[in-house]
Amino acid sequence: MSLVAILEQALNGLIVSSFYALAALGLAIIFGVLRVVNFAHGELYMLGGYAYFLAVASMGLPPVVGIVVAAAALAAMGALVEWLLIRPVYDGRADRPEEYSIMITFALSILLLNLANSLFGPWPRRPEPLFRGGVEIGELIVSGDRLAAAGVAVVLIAVLLAALRYTWAGRAVRAVSQNREAAAIFGISVTRVGMLAFATGAALAGLAGALMGPVFNVVPPMGVIPVIKAYVIVVLGGLGSIPGAIMGAIILGQVESFATILIPDPSRALAYKDAYGLVLLVGILLLRPQGLFGTKERRA
Repeated sequence: MSLVAILEQALNGLIVSSFYALAALGLAIIFGVLRVVNFAHGELYMLGGYAYFLAVASMGLPPVVGIVVAAAALAAMGALVEWLLIRPVYDGRADRPEEYSIMITFALSILLLNLANSLFGPWPRRPEPLFRGGVEIGELIVSGDRLAAAGVAVVLIAVLLAALRYTWAGRAVRAVSQNREAAAIFGISVTRVGMLAFATGAALAGLAGALMGPVFNVVPPMGVIPVIKAYVIVVLGGLGSIPGAIMGAIILGQVESFATILIPDPSRALAYKDAYGLVLLVGILLLRPQGLFGTKERRA
């Protein structure tokens, strides 16, 4: 295998990893703060793609503005979902909060999927990309839409990490994720932080869907495979771990990219691509059940 081919596979893996990381970070933040596994995350990803499509195709907004509109729309929706459906998980209104969170997010997933099918139909839509054409990097030629979307995803991830580290809201999110009771004692509004966390997670899912929409197609079931990979990444890195989600996304992207060259037939190699992450997850959990960056919980 030539050096150019190796570099091409590595670059493709990094580009895909940036999209995976964006979606997985949303799941990690929601679980870290609320301890809720959001089964509707893939549908929020899908709604981000449709929000971007409507903003660009119907409203005629520039693609960059369309990204902002999709993020804002999904953040508002996430805050509403948290207020109406998720808050009973931790405010004492649900008798069995774990079972309630599973059922309510699963029901929301089915509702949003069928609603999208009714409103938009099953036909694929392809919105305007952020950048057309190709980009030459030495002997490598990368499609401009993928490279531009990956660049925006990396910038968004960097902004998120900076916000979590240096802003008051980010520090509040980290405090609640570490110890909810202690954070409340120090005057942090756990309710507001919960809403902020779910809105942020929904916005990240929507951003991932908006960035991926021009690369592939916007269809109602577009979030099924990405959210499965986001679950794999979050468990692989350690539930609720932000560095773990980023590292897990990089590992999964590289494994999928390089594993496809192990099978000579390209069509068969691509058909098996989605299984590589599951094999990787099983291997990691056998060696380190808490994930790469997770910590073992003490049981009484």
